Amino acid sequence: MRTQRTRVSAYALIREPGRVLLCRLSAEVPRWKGSWTLPGGGLNFGESPEQAMVREVEEETGLKVEPVSIAKIDSLHDTSGDSDFHGIRIIYHVRVAGGALRNEVSGSTDCCAWHEFPLSPSVPLVDLARTGCRLR
Repeated sequence: MRTQRTRVSAYALIREPGRVLLCRLSAEVPRWKGSWTLPGGGLNFGESPEQAMVREVEEETGLKVEPVSIAKIDSLHDTSGDSDFHGIRIIYHVRVAGGALRNEVSGSTDCCAWHEFPLSPSVPLVDLARTGCRLR
């Protein structure tokens, strides 16, 4: 029997008129290195989705955000690797409450940047980023 793993994660949809903030995945995520995603990540044990999203966004972007509403709850089932993976991903609409935009050092992302709409087809996006960019 294959190993099964479930991961719950929370992400921020940080948008301004005509653009969205995305983070580039680093070499710590070799399968998707160089692809862009929404800022956020996995919940630590005992942490609420809102707390995880706020913590992860600050780690990856330097911004302090406050959740406004849930934009989407997404489920991903991937059997392409050595184990079966089930990801439950909560995407929040947020309000930026402070901080200064900066890149994460020694983490799962290595750059954060604003991307103009419509996004260039040459920008490699993971599925989560494509999902987030379609939300209003």
